[in-house]
Amino acid sequence: MDIDLTSVKVAILIDDGFQKDELIGPREFLKQSGATTLIVSPEKEQVRSRETSGWSDSFAVDVPLPHADEAGFDALLLPGGKTSIDRLKESDQAIWLVRSFAKGQKPIGAISHGPRLLVAAKCVSGHLLTSHSSLREEIEGAGGNWTDQKVVIDGNIVTSRGAEDIVAFNQTLAKLCLLHRERTGASIRTD
Repeated sequence: MDIDLTSVKVAILIDDGFQKDELIGPREFLKQSGATTLIVSPEKEQVRSRETSGWSDSFAVDVPLPHADEAGFDALLLPGGKTSIDRLKESDQAIWLVRSFAKGQKPIGAISHGPRLLVAAKCVSGHLLTSHSSLREEIEGAGGNWTDQKVVIDGNIVTSRGAEDIVAFNQTLAKLCLLHRERTGASIRTD
């Protein structure tokens, strides 16, 4: 399916310990669809992924978290990685950024452990979500509804269970970005 996301700008919020394939898969799909993706992180220059064997690849930080503003983006991507999400949920700036996207009804995509950040930002109440199965009680305890499906879309939030569902997640997030652009009448960005 050809999806044209030209003019769509996506913030990818990660910290050290993110799940590499949950960044690369969606990021490449978004770029191939014409979107601009920018890594936002509390780390100043580089952010590292983590695998079972230890630290893995590093990626350049495009926007330090203190300089990130929801107004400059059309959508937010929250790749999983328990270490990354645990660090981000302790950051007032990360919580503020997630809440800003939710308040603005902008698309938010969260993979695997990513919905933990939505819980920390108090953005799950009344929403149907999927995630890594270990988050079921946490999501339900925060007033959300959990289901075991590849991808779930509820309002402006798209969630998936993990890397095995990336293809379906990518398509769904892209469609949500297009619907948001149509609904808001957002013009083509030139910045």
